[in-house]
Amino acid sequence: MRPFRFLATFDDDTDLAKLPELARRAEAIGCHSFVIPDHLMYPAPLLPLATVAAVTEHLRVGTFVLNVCLRHPAVLAQELATLDALSGGRLDVGIGAGWNKPEHDAIGIPFEPVGTRIRRLTEAIRILKGCFAEGPFSFAGEHYTITDFDAAPAPVQRPHPPFFIGGGGKRLLTLAAREAQIIGLAPRIIPGDVPGLDAPSITVAATEEKIGWIREAAGARFDQIELNTYPTGGPMVLTHDTRAEVRRRADQIRQKTGVELTFDEVRDSPHVFIGSTRELTAKFLELRERLGISSFLIDDLEAMTPVIEELAGR
Repeated sequence: MRPFRFLATFDDDTDLAKLPELARRAEAIGCHSFVIPDHLMYPAPLLPLATVAAVTEHLRVGTFVLNVCLRHPAVLAQELATLDALSGGRLDVGIGAGWNKPEHDAIGIPFEPVGTRIRRLTEAIRILKGCFAEGPFSFAGEHYTITDFDAAPAPVQRPHPPFFIGGGGKRLLTLAAREAQIIGLAPRIIPGDVPGLDAPSITVAATEEKIGWIREAAGARFDQIELNTYPTGGPMVLTHDTRAEVRRRADQIRQKTGVELTFDEVRDSPHVFIGSTRELTAKFLELRERLGISSFLIDDLEAMTPVIEELAGR
């Protein structure tokens, strides 16, 4: 059974001057990684991650996750390899197909159909791995062309830093099963000018289906894959009135999506973390035992410190 890995992060309104203190705190309580999302309303991820690496000794750094549509993969490979070198080989490469249409619209980048974005991501992963390898690399695809490119610098981790790929649909999870070392189990997104949550996709049953897709596509390498999840539909809540908070979360989901999930579906969801320290500790253990999920994004470091200190590395 894989040891627990807890991923710290920051909010979009976090004062960047406090980032070193937050990173040191995450490392001190036993977090495995510090990750930063990739959205235009957030700070750009790679420069802050270099700061995190500089003020810590063992904490890994990663993106959660890069939007492949915003950067050419060969240029991105240079930046990532540089960060891996600066961190002494502590980088995880989180990358995805992009899902936030308003961001694309705001800067005039076409928001392509999901199939096209997944094909773009497939090519980008191949290019990243090719750039991370030794010697000249060439590639000719639908979206990118690389000709005898000998990328530099080389990453410290060989043959490449671990890849983190997440998703909620079968096509993306199938790609992740073939290419990633860490897979994020995400809810499905309902496309539109304002992306929406597919509420049933946060349930245990839906998560079991996603893991089944990964297992089928990964084949013999399934046991080498680390599974991750993260809170959706609201933050982690440490409380002694679990029933009231779960009902409140169920109401919020119903109001936003029009879908009414049962109390048990919300409480047990791998994307909902509400309860006392004892209850949440038990839930993390249950998710690992039942579903094999051992990696968790933490959105409230202070509230979850007792749980992290109890389970980190176990």
